[in-house]
Order: sequence, then C-alpha cells, then structure tokens
Amino acid sequence: MTRTLPRSRRIVPILAVATAAALTLAGCSSSAGGKKTEEAESGASAGKASTPRMTIAMVTHAPSGDTFWDTIRKGAEVAAAKDNIKLIYSNDENSGDQASLVQNAIDQKVDGIAVTLAKPDALKAVVAKAKEAGIPVVGLNAGLGVWKKQGLLSFFGQDESVSGQALGTKLNTTGAKKTLCVIQAQGDVNLEERCAGVKKTFSGTTEILYVNGTDMPSVKSTITAKLTQDKSIDEVVTLGAPFALTAAQAASETGSKAKVATFDLNKDLISAIEKGSIQFAVDQQPYLQGYLAIDSLWLYKNNGNYSGGGEQPVLTGPAFVDKTNVDAIAKFAAKGTR
Repeated sequence: MTRTLPRSRRIVPILAVATAAALTLAGCSSSAGGKKTEEAESGASAGKASTPRMTIAMVTHAPSGDTFWDTIRKGAEVAAAKDNIKLIYSNDENSGDQASLVQNAIDQKVDGIAVTLAKPDALKAVVAKAKEAGIPVVGLNAGLGVWKKQGLLSFFGQDESVSGQALGTKLNTTGAKKTLCVIQAQGDVNLEERCAGVKKTFSGTTEILYVNGTDMPSVKSTITAKLTQDKSIDEVVTLGAPFALTAAQAASETGSKAKVATFDLNKDLISAIEKGSIQFAVDQQPYLQGYLAIDSLWLYKNNGNYSGGGEQPVLTGPAFVDKTNVDAIAKFAAKGTR
C-alpha cells in the first residue's frame, strides 16, 4: 500500500559517518552503465575507512548519458572511496534487464545492494531473492511508496507527489493558466507521480504529453508540434534538466508564449535559470541520494545502523532553485554535487 507523507515532514537527520584511525587515499571501482558492464577505476578518491573491504552494487534504471544519473553515481563513488568499498555500478532503463542486473549482483555475493524501483513490480521478486541470500538492500530515487513493503532497509529520495504538488502551487503564483507536463518515460512511477501532483494543486488546466526520452530530436519535435497546435499553453513542465532545455528551444523557435519550469538540475540548467530562459527547477539533490545509499550500507554492516530508523525515508528534496538563489547553488553545480 502506498504510504502518503505529510508535506511538512523534514529530512531525517543523516547518521554520522565512521571515524577511521588511519586515513589513506583510495579510489573506488565502478562499472560503466549498460546491460553488461566491466569494472573500471572511477577516479574518485577520499580518506579511506580502516574497516574491511566491502563490495556493494548500485543498480539503477538510468538511461545512458543522463547528467542527473552521473551526479547520483558521483555521490556513490565518493562514499565508496571513503568507506573502503568496491562499488559495482550498472544501469538499464528496461525494468526486466534491471532485474537481471540485480540478479547478477546476488550471484556475485555482494555485501549490499542499492537499487531504484521505478517499476517496482518488475523488481519485487529479485529484491526478495537478495533478502533470502542475506544481502541488505536499500532504495534510492524511485520507490518511496513501496520500499518498506518490499523489505528494504532504508530509502533516500524525495516524495514525488509532494514535490509535484509544490511545483503546482508555485505555478499558481506565476499567472499560468494551462500547463503541459512532459513525461519522458511512460509508466515510470516517479514521473507519473510528479505530473499527478502538479495537476492536483495547479489551479489551471494540466495536460500530459508523453515523449520518447531516449530520442531528444523526437522530444523536441513532439513538444514543438504541441506548442504549434495549442497556442493556449503558457507553461511547460518537464521532468529532467535536458528536457527543459529542449522545451525552451521548442518554445523559442515556435514563438510560443509558454514559459518552462522543470524538475532536477545540471550545470547547463543553472545557466539557463541565470539567463531567464528557465523559470525555476525543483532539486532533489541526486548526489546526496547516491552518497547516502552507499554510506548507509557501510553503517549497517559495521555499526548496525538504520538510516531513518528503518521506518522513515530520508528525504533529500524538494527544494526550489530560481533567480533568487541560483547564484548560491551555481558553485556546487559546477562541482557536480548539485
């Protein structure tokens, strides 16, 4: 059963990291994304914990080349380097293939698994297999509504319904009347919940537009066609930074009056907010999600700690970034941590 969180809930305090008696510099090993991956040195380095070496797999539903997921992975790699963890990272946006990657991690007898549950039903059986094998599993980014039901230790991310509602409420202050909410992967629970949240609180009309997020030229042509056909659209909401930048191009080229707001950040989007081509973004801090997911498994293995007490998710968002605070965020985005 999906659990609904009150909007006022604060982020659960982050548990303290371990104190190491001796610190050395070390890199972490991680795999490139794809259905079949090879381990490669990540280049991340940090003070290494003196605890025994662990192997942890992170398996996400990320499409290749998405900067949002690069940020999640970077956070995971930094935590792994600090905690003396060998990190095996893999990803596939096809839920069946993602399940196979989780099974591969089980077969390798890893010490822990961090997984996204964008399509939780497809991962349910293999997550249960991990538990049966005695491998602790945490969730991140996608799956807030099901993580406890599926027996995960902790969850790190944002409440997508709450973040969508927050965006819809903010749009009520902009004068927008008709919003086009663009979903780049039909059936992804995170994305669907965002647009449903916008529709719930936005006082105007909200229309859903599905696009093929793996083909950016197609995304642009689909948005362009919609804006050309419907001149009443005065707001476009996208669910990722690259799609926001593409939507802004489409609006400009069609002469549409539509403004663009989005979920999630990257360096180019920060620049677009500074220049005014993007109104604002809802940030869920992907670096923090990746970092905490890996660090929590170290804490559980070595200290018996449960992030969130094993009962509550650790919320990393939502937070708005607009012209009033973008300068403060820009330096962190340049480092790849926001």
